[in-house]
Amino acid sequence: MMGKSERKRKKDRALLVQTLAVTGLVGSTWRLPGLIKTMGQNEDTLLPDTALPPVSVIVPARNEAANIERCARSLLAQDYPDFELIVVNDGSTDATPAILQRIAAEDDRLKVVTLDGELPPGWAGKPHAMQMGYETARPDSRYILFSDADTFHFPVALRTAVSAAVRGHSDLLSAMTSLELKTFWENVLMPLAIMGILVQYPPDKVNRPDSKVALANGQFLLLKREAFEAVGGYGGKLKGSLLDDRDMALAIKANGGKLRLINGQKLASVRMYTGLRDVWQGFRKNAFVGSRAPYLSVPLFVLASVWLGVLPFLQVPYALWRWLGGDKPARRLLLHSLLQVGLIVTARRRFDRRLDVPALYAWASPLSNLIFSGILVDSMVRSLTGQGVSWKGRNYAGAAKTQQLIK
Repeated sequence: MMGKSERKRKKDRALLVQTLAVTGLVGSTWRLPGLIKTMGQNEDTLLPDTALPPVSVIVPARNEAANIERCARSLLAQDYPDFELIVVNDGSTDATPAILQRIAAEDDRLKVVTLDGELPPGWAGKPHAMQMGYETARPDSRYILFSDADTFHFPVALRTAVSAAVRGHSDLLSAMTSLELKTFWENVLMPLAIMGILVQYPPDKVNRPDSKVALANGQFLLLKREAFEAVGGYGGKLKGSLLDDRDMALAIKANGGKLRLINGQKLASVRMYTGLRDVWQGFRKNAFVGSRAPYLSVPLFVLASVWLGVLPFLQVPYALWRWLGGDKPARRLLLHSLLQVGLIVTARRRFDRRLDVPALYAWASPLSNLIFSGILVDSMVRSLTGQGVSWKGRNYAGAAKTQQLIK
């Protein structure tokens, strides 16, 4: 049988491994705030009107009555000399069509495309709407900007992005927009979601031509027309994609195109979700298929989230109780746990500051880790069992099989 001293040594080794693992995890996120800050530096030199090419802006909208007017009017207010706005009403059953009709009557730069009926076989809703919008775009547009209906664009957004794309010879330029976080759950969960995306898809690797890492943000996705057509637009391999932005970036880069991912916090802002239910459903649809090497990375993330992101916070009160009760060896557990918690909260706070999240939310880190672990498990189970995911009133079965470009 194992002696008392041997058991103590094993516990000490396990505790040391945990502390080193937490340190490594924190280290992997430590540079992210700096990356966000420096993304797209020197992209603020604006071209004059005479050097700016025509642009078609396309916004797919399905039941977006709460958002579409704000989005459309922000785009119509752009400081840009020559552009059109196309909003694709994708079978909306709310007030979206009436709102669009009213705005179009006021400004003839808005073109409304209405889609009715069932999706054609093999299509996902958003790629279909974007492709249909593209097919009605003016033929002289050199760039196409795709945007989500919940995105608000600051007046200089289009001029800034097109200037950067032209000057940088970018085939795809995308912006990481500012997040509007208003509720408790948004402030707790959204920073971890963005952190997870940037850890898997580091912006510096996205912007390197010699790297296979590719990412784009569908809230602000600017494409050179020739590059978009060269990969078949959204009517080819991407028509069934539930990650249309990332998969377009992968396709463009695989075809030899140049990607540029920039800090767009001064270009646009978005409130993606309004509460826990929205966050869960929104990320569930693509959390599994959107992960790099998901069959490995998702289980590892769940394990790390619980072991390194939750357990240290539970160990602190447990070790303190044992130590105060006279268990002197519990002091080592308490010190290690306090160190781990300090590292986790400090790293989370450094990242939260880039998103203007109040300081106290860093202490909700274990809660966000638990919830996102649940989202990932839910997404994985639904994908692997063929249940698929539901979004905007549509069900996509076998979603895990639709994302093959990353392989």
